[in-house]
Amino acid sequence: MQHSTTPEVVYLTSPEMAGLPFSEAVRVGNLLFLSGQLGRDASGRLVPGGIAAETRQTLENIKAALERHGSSLDRVVKATVFMADMNEWAEMNRVYVTYFPQHLPARSALGANGLALGARVEIECIAVVG
Repeated sequence: MQHSTTPEVVYLTSPEMAGLPFSEAVRVGNLLFLSGQLGRDASGRLVPGGIAAETRQTLENIKAALERHGSSLDRVVKATVFMADMNEWAEMNRVYVTYFPQHLPARSALGANGLALGARVEIECIAVVG
């Protein structure tokens, strides 16, 4: 008889996410589930400049979070993009694809009625670690 093993679940956070009611990431086995990220700068404010600037900062924040927890952008297998205005999809996408030059992750993109802090875009992802 084979015994199945349940992967260990590890809840990860960082000083950048202190005080928020969710984990920055959760690791299950060799998968890292990253919470949605916004285009916030080091002060916690949304960067000015519209959807392109917010997308760039969001992906920089994702890159940093992935690296903090043992992964990287080239190990992202799935991304979900939430946008305040789907009319900005093409502009967001022009920035997005520059962060995945080798392999494009599976992706969903959808419009949202509103995002935290009045953001234009929020992106979450799943990546492989180890």
